[in-house]
Amino acid sequence: MKDFDDKKKLLINYVKQLDEEKALELANQLLSEGIDPMELLELMNEGMNLVGELYQTKDYYIADLIMAGLIFKQVLELDKVNTHFHSRFNKKVGKVLLGTVKGDIHDIGKDIFRGMLEANGFEVIDLGVDVSKESFLKKADEHKPDIVGLSGVLTNTVEAMKEVIDEFINAGLKENFKFIVGGNHLTVDTCRYIGADSFANDASTGVKLCRGWMNSTERGVTDND
Repeated sequence: MKDFDDKKKLLINYVKQLDEEKALELANQLLSEGIDPMELLELMNEGMNLVGELYQTKDYYIADLIMAGLIFKQVLELDKVNTHFHSRFNKKVGKVLLGTVKGDIHDIGKDIFRGMLEANGFEVIDLGVDVSKESFLKKADEHKPDIVGLSGVLTNTVEAMKEVIDEFINAGLKENFKFIVGGNHLTVDTCRYIGADSFANDASTGVKLCRGWMNSTERGVTDND
């Protein structure tokens, strides 16, 4: 058991160190030894959080965030992970419309969130990157999701996120959906300014919020500090 626990800590450290080869090798090894795929993703998420902290202290750069995200995406795409989650849910727990907002072409955080949503039984409509407020509104009206997710890596995406939600307000449709915004730079205050129901600084937190919403009718900003 101690050896297993040591390997888990090592995996977190490999992600933190951006060691793609060793992280993937160890992830495969842990899967072969019987780790639950969801636990594996939580370990990957812990490593991503450490990378995010290093980014906040300016020890890492956006390129490093992207590298960590690529490692995470490769783990999501491992056969044993895919097989486990595709066979786990016979019925979708909810529908999420997701996209990176206008002015940002980064898709790593969005793709990780999408992967973890799908792993938790959600249907996801992914609009891609650099998505306009008009596209969010049109596709939400078309697909009727339960939740609309707005992603952004750059700090200036706060204004773009606010513009998206203002577009829904102006169309009289905001109350039809829950809104979650995602990005390392987001806080309770920026979330309130944007007008979203809640925010997440990492994919795991975002998924837990979405699952909670599907089991609750409560509204209002969630302080997830």
